[in-house]
Amino acid sequence: MGSFLIQRFFLFLLISQSVAPETIFLENKKPTAYEVLKDFNFPIGLLPKGVLDYDLDSSSGKFSAFLNGSCSFSLEGSYQLKYKNIIKGYISKGKLASLEGVSVKLLFMWVNIVEVSRRGDDLEFSVGIAGAFFPIDNFEECPQCGCGVNCNNQLVRKIKKNPFVSSY
Repeated sequence: MGSFLIQRFFLFLLISQSVAPETIFLENKKPTAYEVLKDFNFPIGLLPKGVLDYDLDSSSGKFSAFLNGSCSFSLEGSYQLKYKNIIKGYISKGKLASLEGVSVKLLFMWVNIVEVSRRGDDLEFSVGIAGAFFPIDNFEECPQCGCGVNCNNQLVRKIKKNPFVSSY
C-alpha cells in the first residue's frame, strides 16, 4: 500500500511539473502595448509597429513605451512624425496626457504632441497652444518606421484631414 501511494505521489509531481510552467506562462502573459491602447478606447495606430515593451502603473496611469530606437515617417507626404525610443505620459479612458517623445513637423519646426483625446469618432491632437482633429479610422493601422503606412509600394491610404485647426 505504501509503494502505491509513493508511485501516485511521484506521478502527480511529474504531471504537475509538466503542466505548471505552461499554466504559469499563460497566467503571467501581459497584454501588448497595442492591446492596452484598445483597453483605453484608442486605436492601435497611435503607436508605430515594433514596440518592444512598456510599463504601466495601473493606479496612476503613468506609462512608458519602448521602441528599438527613434522612429520617423511621413503620413500622406505632408505630416512628418517623430517618435523617440521612449514615449512617456499618462493614460486614462480616452486621454493621453503629459505626453513626451512624440513630435510633429509644423511648417519649418518640430513641436511636441502633448495630449491626445478621443472625442467620439475623432482624435484631437494638442501641441499646447493649438490642436487638430482627425477621424479615428485614420489610425486603425500601425505605421512603420521609415515609411509610415505606405510601405513596400502599397497604395497610399489617404489621411482624412480636418481643415479646422483650433488654437486654445
